[in-house]
Amino acid sequence: MAATLFIRQARLRDLDGIQEIEDACFGEHGYDRKLFAEYSHKCDRAELISVAVAPRYRGKGVATALMDAILRRIRRRKVARFYLMVKVTNSAAIAMYEKYGFERRRLVRRYYEDGTDGRRMAKYWN
Repeated sequence: MAATLFIRQARLRDLDGIQEIEDACFGEHGYDRKLFAEYSHKCDRAELISVAVAPRYRGKGVATALMDAILRRIRRRKVARFYLMVKVTNSAAIAMYEKYGFERRRLVRRYYEDGTDGRRMAKYWN
């Protein structure tokens, strides 16, 4: 039987662990700890910055649980539009986002530091 997952809002004391997961998933192309700290204090719009699952927990429903929790929170806050950017080469992530109703909006050439294009995606509620 699979373990039950409990998703809670990140706290400042979680930043070291968050950074470890970000580094394990994205290496030198991951986001910086300072960005996560900044977003923990101030968030002016609904934009998904990063979904990262520690390698040992992949394939166990963690990304699904995270997305479900994020979308519930966004809907409770009555946010009409929710955005994200994803590498065009990350077909697994694009497929997951489309499963959740995100639409491909526009291509952003050379968005990422390594020169990879980004795909802007959005989810809308009425």
